This record gives sequence, C-alpha cells and structure tokens, in this order.
Amino acid sequence: MADIMSLLSASYRSNVLNAAQSKSKYVAVDPKLFQGSWSGKYANGKSFSFSITDVSGYQAKVRYQSDDGTVNYQDVLIKDYAFRIGNTKFTLTAIGKAQIKNVVTDPATGSTYLDTAQATLK
Repeated sequence: MADIMSLLSASYRSNVLNAAQSKSKYVAVDPKLFQGSWSGKYANGKSFSFSITDVSGYQAKVRYQSDDGTVNYQDVLIKDYAFRIGNTKFTLTAIGKAQIKNVVTDPATGSTYLDTAQATLK
C-alpha cells in the first residue's frame, strides 16, 4: 500500500510542478515598479502589507504581514513580474497595482482555499 501511495504522490507532485513552471528566464526588473510599501484587504476584511526593498536585478527583500498574525521575511526571486513568499504569491498587474493570492488553511477542518486580493503601492 505504501508503494502505491508513494507512486501516486510522486506522480502528482511532478505533474503539478511541471504544469506550473514558466519557460521564461530571470531578467532584471525596474526597481521602481516593485520597491515600496504595498497594502490591501482580503475579502474577509483582514488587512495585509508588503514591504519590498533592495530590488536589484531580479532579486528583492520582502516582508509580508497580515492581520491574522502571519509575518514572513525572505529574499525572493522575481520572474514574470511575480514572486512567492511563504504561502503567498505577489503578481504585478499594472504600475502601482498587484494581485495577491494566498493559500489559507482552515484550522478547524484542515481544508485549504485560495484567497485573492488586490494591493496598491503607497
């Protein structure tokens, strides 16, 4: 039984990861497009913010914080005008505007859902 489960798991991971991979290369971005303080609200009314600093080439330092107590700080790689930090994806959609997608796990049921919001640059 364990062999079947490991095969299914490996197959699922490789299919999902391969489908999500971009074929484009990392290229330098304009720091002015990303750098600064970004904020927004999810549909449930909880606020979030991003602080993006030290944008150089396709790398940046990002701090993400939300009202639910989540705080992530990490170096990110920007590809296709997007990056991931923790369970959150930041995608630049226009100058001063970004789409935020956050995977949320319900602590009571263990189920997950995708929370989508818009952020604006201050």
